[in-house]
Amino acid sequence: MSKEIIRMNTTALAYLGDAVYEVEIRKRMLLKRPDHVDQLHRQSVGYVRAEAQAAAIRTLMEELTQEEADLVRRARNRKILSKPKNLDPITYKLATAFEALVGYLYLSEQRDRLDEILLKSVEIIEQGAEKHERKENQK
Repeated sequence: MSKEIIRMNTTALAYLGDAVYEVEIRKRMLLKRPDHVDQLHRQSVGYVRAEAQAAAIRTLMEELTQEEADLVRRARNRKILSKPKNLDPITYKLATAFEALVGYLYLSEQRDRLDEILLKSVEIIEQGAEKHERKENQK
C-alpha cells in the first residue's frame, strides 16, 4: 500500500499533510502551556506558516530516505495554479512539499517516522525563531 500512496497526487497528500501537521502542532502547544489557551493560536502560527515549513524541509532534505526525497522533489516541482498573496512561489512549493511528506507518512502509517520528522521540524523552526529574535535584539 505504501507504494500506491507514494505515487498519489502530491497536492492531495499535501492537503492531508496540512491538516495532520496543524493538529500535531496544536497538540504540542497545548501540552506545553495548557493554561494559556488564548496564546496557543499565536504560537501555533509560527510553526504552520509556509516560511517555517519551507525552512524545515530545506534542512530535513539531507536526512530523508531516497523515497521521501523523491516525493518531496516531485511535490516541489509540481506546477502550481495559484499561490497565497505575499508569498514567493519557491517558499510555497517547499511548504507544499513538506506537507506532502507529512501526508504521505501519515497515510502510509509510518507513525514513528512521522513523529521523528515532526520533532525535527519543530526543532528547526524553533532554532530559526531564536536566531531571528537575537538579530532583532541586536538592532
